[in-house]
Amino acid sequence: MKWKQIPLGPLQTNCYIVYDENQSCLIVDPGDNPKKLATVIEQLQLKPEAIVLTHAHFDHIGAVDRIRDKYGIKVYIHENEKDWLSDPALNGSRHFMLNEPIKARSADYLIKDEGVMSIGSFKFEVFETPGHSPGSISIYFPEAQFVLAGDALFNGSIGRTDLPGGNHNQLIRSIHDKLLTLPEQIEVLPGHGPATSIGLEMDSNPFLNGF
Repeated sequence: MKWKQIPLGPLQTNCYIVYDENQSCLIVDPGDNPKKLATVIEQLQLKPEAIVLTHAHFDHIGAVDRIRDKYGIKVYIHENEKDWLSDPALNGSRHFMLNEPIKARSADYLIKDEGVMSIGSFKFEVFETPGHSPGSISIYFPEAQFVLAGDALFNGSIGRTDLPGGNHNQLIRSIHDKLLTLPEQIEVLPGHGPATSIGLEMDSNPFLNGF
């Protein structure tokens, strides 16, 4: 199992392509620049199977419809944010975008529970990690030893909690109870910025001091 990080859009939001030896792939958080994303997919000769969203803030969903339509694939999101794709007030684009607010069609599948999940040839674990937003999830590939943490945990920082539905104490609990319980060597792939590891964040993240 391999992954590729592709920063997209004005906020340089990390989209990830997770792919296997058969060249099948999952697309996580296609936030913008669908042409750039499609070029990378085609250069790697990958076959997209689905889009999975760690959460539905505007900078993570801007290319959802164009990518889903181009490849004829389904979209997965946590049920707590099922209405966010089509609502610029909820996904934040009404407040932050200078141009037209961002909307996407409804997701095809709602993630309702934590635990092991399969999409096509991919098998992974879903953790509910709310706090940055109420439907934030993290996606864990234990055998490949990485977790896609969305905007919950960053390299040396944590997600902001001043947006609608944000809750600082809830985010800290999510990180402590779900992410910091993973083995220290697990690579953390955040929604913004460079990758890190569980061990590094336990040792040096100033927002997690005391944990």
